[in-house]
Amino acid sequence: MKYKRWFLADECSTLAFGRKIAEHLPEKAVIFLNGPLGAGKTTLVRGILLASGHKGSTKSPTYTLVEPYELDKRTFYHFDLYRLGDPEELEYMGIRDYLDHDAICLIEWPDKGEGYIAKPDIVLDLSYEASARSIKLTVVGTDIDVNTSICQTDSSKMSWTDSLMWALDASIKESNEPEPGV
Repeated sequence: MKYKRWFLADECSTLAFGRKIAEHLPEKAVIFLNGPLGAGKTTLVRGILLASGHKGSTKSPTYTLVEPYELDKRTFYHFDLYRLGDPEELEYMGIRDYLDHDAICLIEWPDKGEGYIAKPDIVLDLSYEASARSIKLTVVGTDIDVNTSICQTDSSKMSWTDSLMWALDASIKESNEPEPGV
């Protein structure tokens, strides 16, 4: 798995990061969002939805577990599993139907549904960095070398996750410090 980390100065930066992600999403993807309460997971989802044509408010589906968004070109399911009592509850709510549908599934607190949700395409880890936030994007199951220049890569052969990494790299200041043990 390859990853990169960026620093987001404020809420506007988090929304912009979400908008950039939206530009590269395929018809179907599973995206995990990790981070402590208040780290910006729902703000990031709002940026993705706004860039995809959503006009209303974006709320975290903490009590309903899922909020569907049927937009012009695609369907989104925003899950918040924070209050999930038992991962098996996901089976009763029909989680497989959501994940099998051609849709973008944005899943906050995915660890609460372990064993019942699909492997993600990307994982977004948000954390506090003083008064700002950092976001680590991990691409799951790809051979992308995040340290290779876009000029050294045949862009016609890029997957959507590769394309996303390059676009974010070009538009947002990064910090690619290796993590211990990686």
